[in-house]
Amino acid sequence: MDTFDDHGIFFSDNFDDLNETVSLRSNFRNVKRKFKDFLRQYHEENFNYKYRDNLKKNYNLGKYFLEVSLDDLRCFDDVLADAVTKHPDEHLPVFEEVAKEVADELTSPRPEGEETVEDIQILVSSSAVTYSLRTIKSEFVSRLVKISGIVISATGIRAKATKIAIQCRSCRNVIPNLHVKPGLEGYVLPRKCTAVQAGRPSCPLDPYFIIPDKCYCVDFQTLKLQELHESIPQGEMPRHIQLYVDRYLCDTVVPGNKVIVEGIYSIKTFSTSARKINRNRKSVVGIRVPYVRVVGIKIDEKGCGFSSSLSITQEEEELFRRLAASPNIYERIAKSIAPSIFGFEDIKKAIACLLFGGSRKQLPDGLTRRGDINILLLGDPGTAKSQLLKFVERVSPIGIYTSGKGSSAAGLTASVLRDPSSRNFVMEGGAMVLADGGVVCIDEFDKMREDDRVAIHEAMEQQTISIAKAGITTTLNSRCSILAAANSVFGRWDDMKRDENINFMPTILSRFDMIFIVKDEHDAERDIMVSKHIMNVHLNADQNIDESNDGEMSLLLIKKFISFCRNTCAPRLSEEAGKKLQNQYVLMRSGTREEKGEKKLAIPICVRQLEAVIRISESLAKMQLQPFVTQTHVDESLRLFYVSTLEAATCGNLAGAEGFSSNEDMELLTRIEKQLKRRFPIGSQVSEFKIVQDFLKQKYPERAIYKVIYIMIRRGELQHRLQRKILYRLH
Repeated sequence: MDTFDDHGIFFSDNFDDLNETVSLRSNFRNVKRKFKDFLRQYHEENFNYKYRDNLKKNYNLGKYFLEVSLDDLRCFDDVLADAVTKHPDEHLPVFEEVAKEVADELTSPRPEGEETVEDIQILVSSSAVTYSLRTIKSEFVSRLVKISGIVISATGIRAKATKIAIQCRSCRNVIPNLHVKPGLEGYVLPRKCTAVQAGRPSCPLDPYFIIPDKCYCVDFQTLKLQELHESIPQGEMPRHIQLYVDRYLCDTVVPGNKVIVEGIYSIKTFSTSARKINRNRKSVVGIRVPYVRVVGIKIDEKGCGFSSSLSITQEEEELFRRLAASPNIYERIAKSIAPSIFGFEDIKKAIACLLFGGSRKQLPDGLTRRGDINILLLGDPGTAKSQLLKFVERVSPIGIYTSGKGSSAAGLTASVLRDPSSRNFVMEGGAMVLADGGVVCIDEFDKMREDDRVAIHEAMEQQTISIAKAGITTTLNSRCSILAAANSVFGRWDDMKRDENINFMPTILSRFDMIFIVKDEHDAERDIMVSKHIMNVHLNADQNIDESNDGEMSLLLIKKFISFCRNTCAPRLSEEAGKKLQNQYVLMRSGTREEKGEKKLAIPICVRQLEAVIRISESLAKMQLQPFVTQTHVDESLRLFYVSTLEAATCGNLAGAEGFSSNEDMELLTRIEKQLKRRFPIGSQVSEFKIVQDFLKQKYPERAIYKVIYIMIRRGELQHRLQRKILYRLH
């Protein structure tokens, strides 16, 4: 018992798992033999030895990994597959050792200079049920789990030691080939030297240091996984978990990818920063932070994200094909969008086109043409714009709702943050990256800062987000649609002010495919119908949500139908439809168009508006699962474009957008601006009264003078203290 007087820590692992540990050690050779038989003997139809051939092919190509399906392993040996699922930490290293031995047999004799066999990494996949991050608790520790989510950040690749060699500073004793556990846990160095030499005093405490030249390392990377948006309960914060990937799994995903992960649910100690925060709390001892050590990862390569969250059965697929073949499917879908909101038939039809979207095209020169449709609702408050946005968020398989005042450029696009553990910069995707393949609903779009709106220009047209910050230069995908709602400058729409109701730059307006002016018009008959509809909604509020009236489709049915159409259909323009669009484009550019036998003056459009009409036509064809766009689809898309963007343009409400400005007005404003810059150089201080009076003497209109001053204030060319007074004069 004298040995217990020595100052040290003694422990024993002989508790409840003693019998299980002894059993695993006794069955080690048996398990190894079963793994080897599986790799050698498992075959499919026509004696296709799947894993044996794949292992040899990958090794000869320099890809030292093997993808194994647990379903195949379960068919070969159910007990062995169950053991891998329950004890992956003990069985997967054995599996990799067996794969290395089999690879040695299959590839021998090898060329000279390749005597050593490379280690083989086993990548696991299965058809098991996917867990949610909220359902994984402490009983899943050290077990194989399958989770889904979206990657929101990724660190750089670093080195992780798997074998180390340590040396004593005092006696120079070297201990080689010490195995380090995989994952984020490190290795605890011995506190005492184990070498005993006669006639020499014992070495001091903590004598060992690591010899870097004799360590064997592998690449590893940490990711941050967030649960999918549709899995988050209402009012809850999204949950995250850290992922550890190593070797050939590094650099396989980027922020914004939706993934299904197979991994070992592991635990680690608090990080250094957490210990500093909690250094005075005794309760920290014994607390561990969970993470997942990834052994297999599957990426949603389509970029649409719909297939990962919604499962469609064979019966539902047949139902969807019958629905698409029905002649009134377009009207049924439009009627099923926000049925509690009265009217807005054209807006609901446009939202239906937004949900289905057009066809994304990859051109031979490498450029892409977006298929997603962007819509702006602009007008009076109290016209149910926000309710439409909320409904689109619910009905879209991937939908994110945000408010303009609470959204910044980094929150919408991407941000670069410093990792607290490594102190390196990492990138986290924003709302438009996380909604890749879905819809981003931005309410109060006019309340956003101008700098934040400019940040989404690239994301709306090119559907990419380019980042060049803190040494990180990359491009992220943001293949999503934008549904925005905004109010006019004066709160309510003023028909007398015309183009002054809008406070948006032309660059952002031209990126919207359809722009609707939503007015709260005073009409006695319409007010009676609206009030009657609202009374019916409140009286029938307790009815079952799944009950549909007048051909309306349920929310889940629309959601699955949208997912099915987007995944299975990508229509293209037919020759007849293309010819008709070409003729209409030429007519509108020339300034006239024919409708019901009479000619009307039209506003010239640009190429972006022509592509918008093409996308609307493709979405109409996608609703019917048709491979080509017909003339009927072109007629309806042109009608929607006329009642939205062109109808607003002819009213003079979009002056300043591309192609929507009067040439005479622009020449007058340009002339005033040139004279103002010439007569009053930068840095000079001139009163507002002097500026206005000087130009009034030259017979310039007063409103044009104030408009030029206001534009220059927005550009930052004049002092901002004049802005409130000038706005008052303009209004």
